[in-house]
Amino acid sequence: MSEEPKKYFVHPLAVVEEGAEIGEGTRIWHFAHVRKGSKIGRNCNIGKDVYIDVDVEIGNNVKIQNGVSVYHGVKVEDDVFLGPHMTFTNDLYPRAFNEDWEVVPTLVKKGASIGAHATIVCGVTIGEYAMVGAGAVVTKDVPPFGLVYGNPARLRGFVCYCGRKLKEENRIGEDDNHIIFKCSHCGREVKIRKEDYERYLREKDL
Repeated sequence: MSEEPKKYFVHPLAVVEEGAEIGEGTRIWHFAHVRKGSKIGRNCNIGKDVYIDVDVEIGNNVKIQNGVSVYHGVKVEDDVFLGPHMTFTNDLYPRAFNEDWEVVPTLVKKGASIGAHATIVCGVTIGEYAMVGAGAVVTKDVPPFGLVYGNPARLRGFVCYCGRKLKEENRIGEDDNHIIFKCSHCGREVKIRKEDYERYLREKDL
């Protein structure tokens, strides 16, 4: 009996170890390396020179651009964009000679985008639909819809589902827990938690 054809694409120059799980419609390009125990969802695009470590979880519809290493301890939810050569870490006290190091987990939540050459220090959560600017060094959690950039990254505003920045003139109201914006580009309403907006007011001029 002939072997059933794979429902995903792996370039001949990519390495996918036995025991990795790859979802239907996913494409893995040349010189990528996917380790055993990792799980990659449906319809993902894994670019050139990407490294996906042991037991890493990648959701559906994720785009990982060239040169990204997703290390053990990182979890990436659905619809995430990881820009070219951005960097994850997984050890807060790195030494070449350490034998008792422990993995510090990092979570990138649904719909978030991380720009080219950004660095994500382990132990943080990147919130839903957040936007991390190119070259940012993220050392603490990013709230949902938060826009952060700089070194260290500061909260500089908020973005819509479509990625455009929400400006003060986009503000249309509030409820007990949220400030409500309406995107001038796509027209969607976005609810920003009041505690996150207060953090923005503290950080915007730092």
